[in-house]
Amino acid sequence: MLQVDNLRVSYGPIQAIKGLSLSVNRGEIVALIGANGAGKSTVLRTISGLVRPVSGKIIFLGEDITSLPANKIVQRGIVHVPEGRRIFANLSVMENLELAAFLRMRRDRKGVVADFERVFALFPRLKERSKQRAGTLSGGEQQMLAIGRALVTRGQMMLLDEPSMGLAPILVQEIFRVIMEIKKQGMTILLVEQNAFAALKIADRAYVLQTGEAVLQGEARELLQKEEVRKAYLGG
Repeated sequence: MLQVDNLRVSYGPIQAIKGLSLSVNRGEIVALIGANGAGKSTVLRTISGLVRPVSGKIIFLGEDITSLPANKIVQRGIVHVPEGRRIFANLSVMENLELAAFLRMRRDRKGVVADFERVFALFPRLKERSKQRAGTLSGGEQQMLAIGRALVTRGQMMLLDEPSMGLAPILVQEIFRVIMEIKKQGMTILLVEQNAFAALKIADRAYVLQTGEAVLQGEARELLQKEEVRKAYLGG
C-alpha cells in the first residue's frame, strides 16, 4: 500500500532521515520505534507532505506522491494524527468532526453522519461532550477526538504519531484498544510510539530507527524477543 524508497530529509545542515526505506501492506499496523530524535515523526511528516524530502520516493497505492502538497495527499487517502493532537481548541467536539468532514459533506452527507456515529460508538465520551469546547477536554479525550477526526475523513491509511504521549496508563490501554478496533474495521496504520512495548504488542511489523536510519526491522513479536531491542527500549 505504501512504499518509501531511500528517503533523505534534512533540516538545514542536519540530516534527519538518511536513506530510509520501508513498506506498509494493506490492513497492517506497522510501528516505528526508537529514541527521541531518531527521526520517527519526521518520517510521518514527510509522508503526509508537511516536510519535503531532499531525495527518495514515496509511493502510495501505486502513485508517486513525493511532491504532492499535503491537501492532495489527504485526498488520496492518507490521514495524519499529529503528535500533540492539534485539535481546534476553540471549537466544540462536534465542530472539530464537522471540519474534518468538510470535503465530503456536500456529496455524502448520509455517509458523514454515519461516520460521526461510528466515532461516537468508539468513543462514547466524545458523544457526551459533543457540544463542549475541545480545549477543555482531558488529554485522553483530546487524543480520542484527534483519532475520531481522522476517521471522519474516510482515509485508507492513518499516520498516528505518539498517541499515548502524556496519558495515564489506563487511558493508554483504552487508546491502544481502539487502535486495534480501527484496524479490524479495515484501517491501515503507520504508528510512531515512544512506548515501544505497547506498540510492538499490537503491531504486525516494526522498524527500529536510530539517528534517521532503520537499524532493525521485522515482525513485531520477533523484535519483542530480541535482546538489543529489550535492553534499549523495553527496560530489560
